Amino acid sequence: MIPSLLQGTRRVLCIGAHSDDIEIGCGGALLRFMELSKDLEFHWIVFCSNAERAKEARKSAAWFLRNVRRKEIIIKSFRDGFLPYTGGEVKDCFEEIKSTFKPDLVFTHCRHDLHQDHRLLCELTWNTFRHHLILEYEIPKYDADLRSPNLFVPLLKSICGAKVRALMRHFGTQRNKHWFSEDLFMGLLRLRGVEAASPTGFAEGFYCRKMLLDL
Repeated sequence: MIPSLLQGTRRVLCIGAHSDDIEIGCGGALLRFMELSKDLEFHWIVFCSNAERAKEARKSAAWFLRNVRRKEIIIKSFRDGFLPYTGGEVKDCFEEIKSTFKPDLVFTHCRHDLHQDHRLLCELTWNTFRHHLILEYEIPKYDADLRSPNLFVPLLKSICGAKVRALMRHFGTQRNKHWFSEDLFMGLLRLRGVEAASPTGFAEGFYCRKMLLDL
């Protein structure tokens, strides 16, 4: 399924509210995609950060995209938890992306995510990109808002391990959070692997609301 998803895909937009969201939600799929295609271009944008978290975000993004020749990493400094209250400025950012980058594939937050920052970015993604394949990723957390994905990307255990080790290595500010742990991240990857009957035993799950079948 991965090669067919990548067919015709060259430009990938990754949208995250916080410094670790993209890596948690779709880091494994991105690593797999980059194994399969050397001709991908990435536009990676994180909206909420402070000085310390911005530094972590840049280092992590640089590691995940280390083998990509064409990439742009943008770290904004919006206040964590307050994105809906600065919606006009956030919308302006989306309009800027729309005018400068034409993605074939967009990764963003899930519409059912209970974090207000995540929901706003998902809403603006769909408002802005109406002729694009959009995959919504999931973030495990206290809110218990995980649902049943309808699209899965099988992943080798080695890729899952690389993703999780990178998360633990790059995001030191998050290691004291009760949910930020290797066993949680690997457990979700294993659960989605079971649900997808993944031949590798592991997978990332996504929510695909609309897909155009071109015959």
